[in-house]
Amino acid sequence: MSFQQGLSGLNGAAKSLDVIGNNVANASTVGFKQSQTQFADMYANSMNRSGNSPVGIGVTVANVAQAFTQGNITSTNNPLDIAINGDGFFQLAGSATDLSPLYGRNGQFELDKDGYIINPSMNGAFLMGYAAGVTGGDPVRLQIDTSAMAATPTTKVTTKLNLDSRVDPPTVTPFDPAQPNSYTSATGMTMYDSLGNPYSVQTYFVKNATLPADPAATPPRATPQTTWDVYATIDGKTVGTGTPVVPTKLGSMTFDSTGSLIAAPTVTLDTTGYTKLGGTFPGTISYNFVGSTQTGSAFVPLAASQDGMAPGTLSSFSVAKDGTIVGSYSNQQTKNLGSVVLVNFANPNGLQPLGNNLYQATADAGVPLVGKPTTGTFGTLQARAVEDSNVDLTAELVNMIVAQRVYQANSQTIKVQDTVLQTLVSLR
Repeated sequence: MSFQQGLSGLNGAAKSLDVIGNNVANASTVGFKQSQTQFADMYANSMNRSGNSPVGIGVTVANVAQAFTQGNITSTNNPLDIAINGDGFFQLAGSATDLSPLYGRNGQFELDKDGYIINPSMNGAFLMGYAAGVTGGDPVRLQIDTSAMAATPTTKVTTKLNLDSRVDPPTVTPFDPAQPNSYTSATGMTMYDSLGNPYSVQTYFVKNATLPADPAATPPRATPQTTWDVYATIDGKTVGTGTPVVPTKLGSMTFDSTGSLIAAPTVTLDTTGYTKLGGTFPGTISYNFVGSTQTGSAFVPLAASQDGMAPGTLSSFSVAKDGTIVGSYSNQQTKNLGSVVLVNFANPNGLQPLGNNLYQATADAGVPLVGKPTTGTFGTLQARAVEDSNVDLTAELVNMIVAQRVYQANSQTIKVQDTVLQTLVSLR
């Protein structure tokens, strides 16, 4: 009797409908991967194992495999939403005390009260990665450091500019910042002390008369040379000595006839007596004018930088495509706050689904391979985005119709077999 075949077909079709129903139910679940029912035929062995029956005894569910294909990526407004574009899984920990690695593709993260990155849709699992400055070892729970960035006092200044060779030396001497005719050009910059207090430092350039070539001079001048003296004010106060203050020349720049600096100048700014509100500077501030020129064009600052900064508070942060978490501070500075890692497996289908969008590694999945996004076979990360479910609703609805018809066909074989059995019983 073929009741066995029909019954196994009903069980297989029911299992297929279960899988299809689960796919449809999770069509809107972020990071969900659809499953597919895989079937195998069954044959009965004959006694003494002398061979198999040529007629099968039905069907069995061989496996329910997940399709780890890429889902669509949808943009969001949450800076901690992260989508994986390519291969890999997020590594997570179930709790602060149980750091056994778990894995998933759902990137809907947020911060808990202690600044740790967690995923509420994964039972509050902690996102794992590397702390700032760490590039290897065992991943740890990622925590956003919200402490303020300390101030850094200015110790050196780099300035590149072009001085106008066509102008004449000032008509008023000596230098006086209150007398525009006592200097040739000026440029300003903000500097900071140990507390982050800002100082407006104005630098003045005074052109001297051009010296003709003189091989007998000390040092010798092979070509005509022009020297520019450098002075400064700090918050409007002239840098100098005495009462009244006599401006102190910080140093000089000397150019040859090609407009190039003959040597890197040594220019230092003594900040003694100019600090305020308890702040200090670490001694003198050195100036570097390397790359400056003297040409027949207007004075213009070409580049300027200094190594000091005001204190800053964390205003926002974002995740780069390589997993680096970059914090932006109120003082216009940025800082590495940590990095997200990805984990890959030789056989992702060997992972054990745990629910809550989580998977657990098994021997069938292979050894977990931890790496940096964008490297090797690992995918890239996209911030302010999530990966949608890869369920194709149209295909699933068609599969549902097919599974329903298979169920009906198998029930029909049982019905026919029942009719045949009734006929046999009715024989007299």
